[in-house]
Amino acid sequence: MTSEIITIGDEITIGQVIDTNSAFIAEELNKIGIGINRITSVADNKDSINRALDNARENADIVIMTGGLGPTGDDITKNTLAKYFGSTLVLNQVVLDRIKEFLGSRSMKVTDRNIKQAELPDNCKIIMNNYGTACGMWFEEKGKIFISLPGVSYEMKSMIKSDVIPEFKKRFKLPFIIHKTILTNGTAESEMADRLSSWESNLPPGIKLAYLPSPGILRLRISGTGNDKSKLEKEINKQVNELYKLISDYVFGHEDDRIEEITGNLLAKNNLTVAVAESCTGGKISELLTSIPGSSAYFKGSVVAYSNEIKTKILGVSENSITVHGAVSEEVVKEMAEKTLKLYNTGFAVATSGIAGPSGGTDTKPVGTTWIAVASKNETFARKYSFGEHRGRNILKASFTALNMLRKLILTTIEKQAGYN
Repeated sequence: MTSEIITIGDEITIGQVIDTNSAFIAEELNKIGIGINRITSVADNKDSINRALDNARENADIVIMTGGLGPTGDDITKNTLAKYFGSTLVLNQVVLDRIKEFLGSRSMKVTDRNIKQAELPDNCKIIMNNYGTACGMWFEEKGKIFISLPGVSYEMKSMIKSDVIPEFKKRFKLPFIIHKTILTNGTAESEMADRLSSWESNLPPGIKLAYLPSPGILRLRISGTGNDKSKLEKEINKQVNELYKLISDYVFGHEDDRIEEITGNLLAKNNLTVAVAESCTGGKISELLTSIPGSSAYFKGSVVAYSNEIKTKILGVSENSITVHGAVSEEVVKEMAEKTLKLYNTGFAVATSGIAGPSGGTDTKPVGTTWIAVASKNETFARKYSFGEHRGRNILKASFTALNMLRKLILTTIEKQAGYN
């Protein structure tokens, strides 16, 4: 089975509202083995909706639409669909009673516009709305299914989960789809693709790899489709294990893991503590660490040492180091980490210093140049990165990379202590 998704609304086509409905619907369809050919957004006008429907029916078995079912004048989807499918609008008493009950429970009056919402095409199956006044509509024509749902996300999601997906499962024999995601940090998409080229070209039929890059994190998603779930799971797991062997030095997690949570759990589990000194990241690392419930057990505090004055007066970084090497240097960032370690009396410390941009770069230190240091009581490690020219991405890349460096240092420290014991 293949599908298309159509979102309807001027607010989407002019960029005022971001279409998150399509992402949700696509994910739910994918889970049950229904592929998505295309996602389209159209304005609130009949011609656009009709053209989208004509195109979709040529390429998909299932078409799911959201938007345009409200009580106001710009909500034209219902009338357009009634005409498109040769329907007559009739008052549905069950729906009207439900609307009256819904509005009455909220001490709201039933208006003529609300009554109009109970007028529905006579050749569609009604999908009741438990959270609003706009019902969904299910049309079938020449073996194709067309479903129209409200654009309000929580209303649409309820209908998808309680009505649409269960009906698809009951009607169709669908293939199994399995996804496994590996999270990496420390290499670019192109470099990873080069490393995995041979392995990727030898993947068995039905298994494929997708690269999903974001600032500081590269997700690798292995997907498989098949009719034998047990056999498919076995093959997917085999490929995941082979992939892991090739890139284990870059892997920090799987599926929906977050680097800040993984690192925080490591600290908490081993009764360890950390403090942070941030320059170019401006508090982002601290924000990430403290976003995890229970982080007070291991996060002691931070200094946003944006100016050289704070680096020297608060942290105690040598003025000579800054004068000789510059604030963005290995020497300074190492001192920042080591001084933070002592200042907060923690087991670990992280420090960043860089040129986030868009200005401030030089020929020797262009925008994106970033030094990151991590320190324990026994060692300090620093590395230089060149993240690029976009300020926001540079901050994210530096923050995630710093947390991954911290994670690695914690693991190394634990391993060494285990060896000594």
